[in-house]
Amino acid sequence: MKAIILSAGRGSRLLPMTESKPKCLLEFCGRSVLGHQLTMLDRAGVDQATVVTGFMPQMVEEEVQGWDGRMAVSTLFNPFFQVADNLASCWMARGEMSDSFLLLNGDTLFNQALVEHVIQSNTYPVSVTIDRKSQYDEDDMKVTLDGERLKAIGKRLRAEETDAESIGLLKFTQEGAGLFRTKVEQMMRTQDGISAWFLKAIDALAKSPEAQVGTCSIEGHPWCELDTPEDWEHLKATGSAMLA
Repeated sequence: MKAIILSAGRGSRLLPMTESKPKCLLEFCGRSVLGHQLTMLDRAGVDQATVVTGFMPQMVEEEVQGWDGRMAVSTLFNPFFQVADNLASCWMARGEMSDSFLLLNGDTLFNQALVEHVIQSNTYPVSVTIDRKSQYDEDDMKVTLDGERLKAIGKRLRAEETDAESIGLLKFTQEGAGLFRTKVEQMMRTQDGISAWFLKAIDALAKSPEAQVGTCSIEGHPWCELDTPEDWEHLKATGSAMLA
């Protein structure tokens, strides 16, 4: 199993902490965010990881060069990171999508057990990892479900349409990798491609008749995302227990 980690962004909402380093290199519990991600993927049996860089790429490259785990790790620079959203990072990494793989945001934190659960989950061509809570805010990547099948995904879904949220981790089979790669290439040829999130491609696949997109619930497994100063304070307070 391969992993592609989207870490091109700066993390502007975390300024001034990200003034001189990308968000993925912020440190807690003695290791960077990226270091924790690589460690958990490695422990879960992932064989290879590609980190898509953008802001201050040399710093991320140095971090990867210092990686001493079993898993092979490389970097791939996205020169469009300042003007494009993460669909462009997926387009840059499309050559890594020839077989089954995990795709994850560079600010999603998780433990080994969660990754193992996702890897061993259902065999939908594309599977979106989800969690549930009592209510969702405008920043959550909300999803609409039909059983385990994904019907829609986006931040603008209404409360009555929302059944869960995406945590920023997806699994693709070899078939799903091909479907996703084709959709990314199609969307990048459109006027809005450069400003689109990659989950817009997942939403399009979910709504197409020829492809089924499923979900994998990780309810009960600890995880968090790092977007805001409040997220950072929560991570510092709970991160050691979450990653145990």
